[in-house]
Amino acid sequence: MRFERVPEAPLFENQDRSNPLKPEEIRKLDAYFKRTFNNPTLEVKARPRKDDSCELYVGDEFLGIIFKDEDDGELSYNFSMAILDVDLT
Repeated sequence: MRFERVPEAPLFENQDRSNPLKPEEIRKLDAYFKRTFNNPTLEVKARPRKDDSCELYVGDEFLGIIFKDEDDGELSYNFSMAILDVDLT
């Protein structure tokens, strides 16, 4: 299976780039993914040059990007993962 880093994912409709992810949020997302998928090798990491999102890895393999979404005072996180057609065969 090959995973490739997406250079720049499109903005979600309500995504606010002026509201960066805090280290505490990244820690909570990391714990959530490990617990939800019962996989301690999952790791949420801050992005090197962006603070509006973070990345999800399994071991050293990049899986996708997590964006913060605040709309009408409600907070959620959107996970975006690209799947290459060659990986489906």
